[in-house]
Amino acid sequence: MKLVIGTRASRLALIQTQWVADALRRQDPAVEVEIKTITTKGDRIQNLPLDQIGGQGIFTRAIVAALHSGEIDLAVHSLKDMPSAMEEGLDLACVPAREDPRDALVARPGIASLEELPQGAKIGCGSKRRICQLLALRPDLEICPIRGNVDTRLDRIERDGLDGTILAVSGLKRLGWAGRICHPFSPDEMIPACGQGALGLQIRADDRAVKAALAPLEDPLAARQAAAERAFLAAAGGSCHLPVGAYCQVEGGRSTLLGMLGTEDGPLWVEGRESAPAGEEAALGRRLGEQLKAQLAQRLRETDR
Repeated sequence: MKLVIGTRASRLALIQTQWVADALRRQDPAVEVEIKTITTKGDRIQNLPLDQIGGQGIFTRAIVAALHSGEIDLAVHSLKDMPSAMEEGLDLACVPAREDPRDALVARPGIASLEELPQGAKIGCGSKRRICQLLALRPDLEICPIRGNVDTRLDRIERDGLDGTILAVSGLKRLGWAGRICHPFSPDEMIPACGQGALGLQIRADDRAVKAALAPLEDPLAARQAAAERAFLAAAGGSCHLPVGAYCQVEGGRSTLLGMLGTEDGPLWVEGRESAPAGEEAALGRRLGEQLKAQLAQRLRETDR
C-alpha cells in the first residue's frame, strides 16, 4: 500500500508529518509513504494579519484541494488550523495522542517569568485570542504585531528588540525549543486555541483502506477533547476574525470544558466553564459555545446603551 501525505512545508509541519509517517510504518512495514509539501495562502502572505487574508482554512485549503483531487491520500493538519465544518466528501479520520496544549511566554535572556517582564514590555503577538487574555494578566504590556513560523518569531525577539513572544508549547517541544519556555500559561490563565497541540488526520470519506491504516493511531482521550473543542468552535461561530479558544479536560467519568469568545474589533470578551459525563463531549461543546455567544451578544447590547 502506498500513501501520499500532504502537509505544509514549515519545519514544524514536516516534523509532525514525519511522526505520522513513522507511526504508519511501525504499524505496517509494508506501507510505502511519500510526503508532499503544499504551500498554503497563509504561508504565502506573511506581511498581513490572518484576519486580513481570509477566513477559516487559510492554512488548510490548498491541502484539502489536493485531497479532493486525489493528488494526496492523507492530509496532516495542526488541528487548530482546521475549520470546524468538514467539507463534503472528507472525514477527520484520526486524532493521535495530543502534545501539551498550553501557550507559553518565551522571553529575551534575563527574564525568567511573566512577573519579571518590565513595565510596558514589548511582546510580539498576532493572535487576538492570546492578546486579550495576556492583557487581562498584564494590562501594561505593549503588543507588537508579529507573524511567521516558530523559528521566525523566536529570531524576531532579538532582531526587533522585543521582550518576548507567545507561542504554543507543543510547537516549541516538537522543534526542540522547550528550554526557551519561561512561563507556560495554565488553561485558567490563557485558554488555548481549539485543538492546540493535536494533529488532525484528514482523508476522503470513502477511502476505507486509509481509514483502516490510521485506526491504530487514534488516541481516545485526544479524540474526546477534539470533539468538545471543535463543537464549541462551531457553535460559537469562531474564526481567525475573533478571539476564540477552548480546552477540554477529561478526568475520570467527566469532561470539563473551558471556553472564551471575544469581539473582532475590541477588548470585550467572555469566558465560561461547563461539565458533562464522558461520551457527551460534542453536546458539551455546543452548549458552552451557544452560551458564550449569547453572553457576548448581551454584553455588546449593554455597552451600546
